[in-house]
Amino acid sequence: MFGVSFQQRYYDAGGVPTRVLEAGDGPETVVLLHGSGGHAEAYVRNIGPLAEHFRVLAVDMLGHGLTGKPDRPYEIPAYVEHLRDVLDAVGADRAHLSGESLGGWVAAQFAVDHPDRVNRLILNTAGGLSSYPEVMKRFSELSRAAVRNPDRDGVRKRLQFLMLDPANVPEDLVEMRYLIYKQPGFEQAMDRILCLQEMPIRERNLLKESDLQRVTAPTLVVWTTHDPTAPVEIGQKFADAIPDARLEVMKDCGHWPQFEDAETFNRLAIAHLTGAETAGTA
Repeated sequence: MFGVSFQQRYYDAGGVPTRVLEAGDGPETVVLLHGSGGHAEAYVRNIGPLAEHFRVLAVDMLGHGLTGKPDRPYEIPAYVEHLRDVLDAVGADRAHLSGESLGGWVAAQFAVDHPDRVNRLILNTAGGLSSYPEVMKRFSELSRAAVRNPDRDGVRKRLQFLMLDPANVPEDLVEMRYLIYKQPGFEQAMDRILCLQEMPIRERNLLKESDLQRVTAPTLVVWTTHDPTAPVEIGQKFADAIPDARLEVMKDCGHWPQFEDAETFNRLAIAHLTGAETAGTA
């Protein structure tokens, strides 16, 4: 965010105090949705470039970051409801949505449930179409270890899971997440966040390909060659199910292509969200 003019603001989203990093004053709004256990800083390398074209809102999702943490399981309908309340609170009747991992899962379900409120959609290594028990177990173990008596090493390991190259985890990101995970009660919040890693709960929340066929928003699906959560074939399933969708595969990235190769991601995202032609593939 060096050199980026932005504000940290809190909105009342349906009674949940919700933290937002806000930049830009474009005529259209872009909402950025992070992954499970994450926070708005997942997009620090994207907010500035996107803000040259749009009003950009990077949101701490329900129960995450510095947003309120109501005492209930965080299943997909709860996230969708919270996103709707965020749009109401910021005065956006419609918005572009860009979500990674859990954020992509929520954005896709929101586009199914509220097509009249979504302009264009970016699904970035999105969850919701797959269930791999070994991945779910590993993710849960790393997440719980990072918040149980948190220290910087545990937080760093949790972040390294997201990257192809562990060296791509900067210390300022470790410090920010460490401070978030140190909040009183965050271990309990993480238990609520991780309910989607429990197979029975996950299965009842999974996206249905028949529902994705009802998405009307032009959609960019971004996947990577080294995503640790799901193969490129899952990205192709998203692109095949959504009528007006295309798949871009970014090379040499893990689960956070928007961070590991921000230049390529920003080019793809801006071209898609502005409706411009994309110059080749990533």
